Amino acid sequence: MSIAIVKKEEMAPQYDANGFSRMEMLPGTFPGAHNYKCFLKAGHDVQPEKYADKTAVYCFTAGKGYVTTDKFARNITELAFFVPDFDNGDFTIHAVEDLEFLCLVLDMTEGDHKNYAACHTTLPIFRSFSETHEYTQDCKGPHTRSWQVLYSGEVGRNLLGVVKAVGEGTVEKGHPAVDQWNYGLDNADFTLTVENESVAHHAGDWSFVPAGLDHSLTAEPGKEVAYIWFERFVKEREA
Repeated sequence: MSIAIVKKEEMAPQYDANGFSRMEMLPGTFPGAHNYKCFLKAGHDVQPEKYADKTAVYCFTAGKGYVTTDKFARNITELAFFVPDFDNGDFTIHAVEDLEFLCLVLDMTEGDHKNYAACHTTLPIFRSFSETHEYTQDCKGPHTRSWQVLYSGEVGRNLLGVVKAVGEGTVEKGHPAVDQWNYGLDNADFTLTVENESVAHHAGDWSFVPAGLDHSLTAEPGKEVAYIWFERFVKEREA
């Protein structure tokens, strides 16, 4: 097995005439998942593509700007997360400083739409990191901190959170229900291990862990673990 990872230096922006760059990260790692690294130059706007049959989550990881929708306008001044409402109005992302963000797009099946119609959090959602809730988990070190961003059933099959630690991290048995992607934050300098294979993981790197495989994200003493984790249930939940 070879760990699926794309390094920050492999994702240099290629700007269009409107100061926007978007490239897919690790295409083909999971059917129906299309995850993008995006860059937007200061002073520019972008109105991202809207989808009728997909969900999308935006993770703003560097720079400052704001998001406007038909319902609200929110400033991007720290790590922040946004889920648009594709069915009701447009949205715009504006960069005050050069912005970097992830666009995580997942297909929705007929069953997903049925479950979504039955219950979901009202969209759009915008959550700054300081507005998220901290949680504890027994697979993490005693000084490792975790924050939940998207909860189960909130927006389709998506789950999302943040983990930070120094000198320890997460050691987790394989979870057969969900695939997991990871994006390095801050001064991240940790080791990603999947089964018996390990690779260095730094800020700006994007990796994938298939459902069911044991994995760990841990740092040596004095080194930092900091990452967004993004999970998708591999099967539709029963209505």
